[in-house]
Amino acid sequence: MKNYLNFENEVKDLENELEKLKDPFNQEGISEVDTKKITKTQEELDEKLQNIYSNLDPWQITLVARHEDRPKSKFFIDNLFDDFILLEGDRYYGEDKSVITGFAKFKGHSVLVIGQEKGENLETRIERNFGMMRPEGYRKTIRLMKLADKFNIPIITFVDTPGAYPGVGAEERGQAEAIAKSIECCMQIKVPNIAIIIGEGGSGGAIALASSNKVLMLENAIYSVISPEGCATILWKDPKKMLDAAKAMKLSAKDLLELNIIDEIIYEPIGGAHRNKEIILRNIELSISKNLNFFKEMTGEEIINHRKNKFLKIGRSKGFINNPESLSATQLPATKFQQIFSSKKNILIVTILVTILTLFLTLIL
Repeated sequence: MKNYLNFENEVKDLENELEKLKDPFNQEGISEVDTKKITKTQEELDEKLQNIYSNLDPWQITLVARHEDRPKSKFFIDNLFDDFILLEGDRYYGEDKSVITGFAKFKGHSVLVIGQEKGENLETRIERNFGMMRPEGYRKTIRLMKLADKFNIPIITFVDTPGAYPGVGAEERGQAEAIAKSIECCMQIKVPNIAIIIGEGGSGGAIALASSNKVLMLENAIYSVISPEGCATILWKDPKKMLDAAKAMKLSAKDLLELNIIDEIIYEPIGGAHRNKEIILRNIELSISKNLNFFKEMTGEEIINHRKNKFLKIGRSKGFINNPESLSATQLPATKFQQIFSSKKNILIVTILVTILTLFLTLIL
């Protein structure tokens, strides 16, 4: 059974009509299939989908990103990679089912795959904690990223989470510290890491795994510091103003590409990734191949510098500094105090050396 969003009612009616036309044993009894009418209805459906999905507002994009039928990380792992070996546990506390991790082959090359997983039905969503990672999940990914770094294995990450789990137990086990350590690990490794935001990219729960050389984003995914509902509650004390919040937050792929927060948009079939999973698989596969090849000839230090410079450049074209290309602009010029201190330090060293030399000559004479 297909699930429809509240702005897809006309699409639902057309698809129901199409199903009846394709069924020769309809409610009116046995009849011939009317191919002309089927073709006409299909054209109407395609046109309607095109009109709706080319004019989505930020809140509608948010609903598409959260769509029940949207392909999840497990789907992409199962269909894009070969010889996947699941690895579990953080070696400190336990296993976190909200993130799938393991080594696999992508077009014959070894990669580490990380995927935040929401689950497909109520049972698996509860088991996966709706994609909200706990500290042990982040510590598990840190452990495996360090292992991949040791053996020079690239990292592919699928991001899909409303945010890190805010439960009491997670806080007691150091949720904030685990997120910070994960970001630090992402920034320090010498292998290319590519993050793909496939649904929701929520707050620190997403950035902990998306501090990558390349951040790719599906056309109808979202990436933000807070949910529109949460933002509306804080700013206007009214979660119903989520549409205004979504517009102000610039959370769509198009907005984030303009702001240089992400590096590339992976386009979806008309009607969203869930309507034609074969197309979205092919598009993601091509994007991963292209971006892995980009780093093929780079050394470890070059990969680190590429990642560092990518994040240092964010916001530089929006008036924060005059020259967005000059990374040295982040370094503060030496103050008078620093210059005086430096000169006094030199004088002190010379004084000590003269004193030692004087004492040595005194002892000899």
